Parts: sequence; C-alpha cells; structure tokens
Amino acid sequence: MEKIIAKALGESIRAKEDFIKEFGAKLILLAERIALAFTSDRKFMLCGNGGSAGDAQHIAAEFVNRFELERPPLPALALTTDTSIITSIANDYSSDEIFSKQVKALGMEGDVLMGISTSGNSTNVIEAINAGRNIGIYTVALTGTNGGKLAELVDMALVVRTNKTARIQETHILAGHLICRLVDHILFQQGIPEE
Repeated sequence: MEKIIAKALGESIRAKEDFIKEFGAKLILLAERIALAFTSDRKFMLCGNGGSAGDAQHIAAEFVNRFELERPPLPALALTTDTSIITSIANDYSSDEIFSKQVKALGMEGDVLMGISTSGNSTNVIEAINAGRNIGIYTVALTGTNGGKLAELVDMALVVRTNKTARIQETHILAGHLICRLVDHILFQQGIPEE
C-alpha cells in the first residue's frame, strides 16, 4: 500500500514540475490576459465535463469569492452549474451544445474562455471554443496527453504531458490556483515584493 502512495506522489510531483517548466511563462501571460479582461469590464468563463466541470467551478469560485487575498469579487463564470440550462439544451438539441449556447448568449469580445478537458477531445468543450473564437473571445485549453483537438483550436494551449487522468487533474488544479494567485498579484499587489 505504501508503494502505491509513493508511486502516485512521485508521478504527481513530476507531472507538476514538467508542466511548470514548459508552461510557467504562459501561465503569466494568461494571468495578464485575464487581468486585462477584468479591468475592461469583461469576464473569465470556464467549462469542462466530469472532474473538469468540478475544476471549472472550483477555479471560478476562487475568483468570485477570494483566493488568498482579501479583495473585491472578480467576474468568473463556470458554464457547468445551471442544470436547467444544461438539461434543456441537451434535451432539445444535443449535449454537444451545452456550453456553446451559453458562450453565444453570455460571451463578449474581450472575455477569456478556458476549456478544460483531460483528453482535449470533448466535443462540447470544442464547440464552446469554436463559439468563443467566432465572437472574438480569447480561448485557452487546459488539457492533457498531447492536447487533443482542443489544443489546435485555441489561442493558448496548456498541456499536462501524461496520459494518467488523475495526474492531469492534479496538475490542472495547481494551474488554476497559480492563475488565481498571479491575477491577484497583477491587480492588487503589483510592485509589492514577493515573500
């Protein structure tokens, strides 16, 4: 049993270290883009399925409530939470459109949209990204393995390069927390030395 724990821990640490080495600079650029959206009366939207839906909601909550700083609420929105909207679209049209219809209804040029998918091949996330691009929304993929179809469509792809779903998801939440911390720093602590 201890070997199982040690192996999972080692894999998780390696996945996170490799991701930060490859994409640390892009996380800073993304945080700057999200901060610009917030200061321009725009918002950060997120979507995903299953565990990725949970991650979308978790990250949005960190912005709307707070992360580590006491600061004003920031406009982030998980497109995974309104069951009446999601189920009516799935029932009347298709589950492929549950996020794209929301992007079309709520999205504006200058917003940022993050599609979260461990495989990078979730059709409804891809459709959301396509809808966002048509509006002029800055699009981001938070994905795994080789990035899948999603990585080819977005303005910025952040890819956890492993095929183990658990390690991908663990790294995704680290990325989400880092984005929150960086945005808070840009908006509320710029110029204050880091500890």
